[in-house]
Amino acid sequence: MVSGITRDWLLSDSPASRSQAAWGRRYRLWLQFRRHGLAMAGLCVIVFVVVVSALAPVLATQNPGAQDLAARLAPPSAAHWLGTDELGRDLFSRLVYGGRITLGMVLAVVVLVAPFGLAVGCVAGYAGGIADKVLMRVTDIFLAFPRLVLALAFVAAMKPGVESAVFAIALTAWPPYARLARAETLTFRNTDFVAAVRLTGASASRIVLRHIAPLCLSSLIVRVTLDMSSIVLTAAGLGFLGMGAQPPSPEWGAMIASARRFLLDEWWVPTIPGLAIFVVSLAFNLLGDGLRDVLDPKQS
Repeated sequence: MVSGITRDWLLSDSPASRSQAAWGRRYRLWLQFRRHGLAMAGLCVIVFVVVVSALAPVLATQNPGAQDLAARLAPPSAAHWLGTDELGRDLFSRLVYGGRITLGMVLAVVVLVAPFGLAVGCVAGYAGGIADKVLMRVTDIFLAFPRLVLALAFVAAMKPGVESAVFAIALTAWPPYARLARAETLTFRNTDFVAAVRLTGASASRIVLRHIAPLCLSSLIVRVTLDMSSIVLTAAGLGFLGMGAQPPSPEWGAMIASARRFLLDEWWVPTIPGLAIFVVSLAFNLLGDGLRDVLDPKQS
């Protein structure tokens, strides 16, 4: 909770410093976001999943790889909260450890593609001419292929695994960010403040890094948040097809793949990781919608 003095300081109409103005703007954005009920629900779910995944060694009731064939395909009970799989492994323990893998893959992809896409889009939009045409044609080539199909092709050319899946998803996920950054850069390139900075003798790289790229961040954050759900689905799809995390790794897509033949009888075995994928993807979408309303209202 924010105290009354701090709140008054943040909401001051006459900030005494640049830092106060920046923190005041962030606080006003938070107040707007907090009024978005569905977005707050999505944020709470994501925070919960992150905390549970981080505390997996503490929360897991059993070793996620420990097999107990005598208890195979057991329904949910006090001994196994979510039941067991075909090898008698505890589903709850595998689920919380699987969250580490899935969220880790999402984070790794975002860290790789967001800066790269932002750089490509800003350079193309500000430079124009041949550089813009070349960079955008390369972007169009990657956009022409469905993401999952292109990711499968890249993983097939490498050794299946988490690292290969992250690299493949990253190679297919950056073009939308580049397109968005280029569109934003074209909007700012000929504005008066950029012309004023140019007149001071600032180099093109300084203008892009210090003045244009920061203005593209709000739209990029919204796009990244909305895109996280598709990254989760792509990662799970690669795991389901045997191209992502390899057994006995408790990745959610791989868990569904190994248990799909039990869908009609022991339904909880494939359904539980499927529900986890659904809930996390929905939470990212809800969070992205709320951020779009707050950070980029012209797109809502």
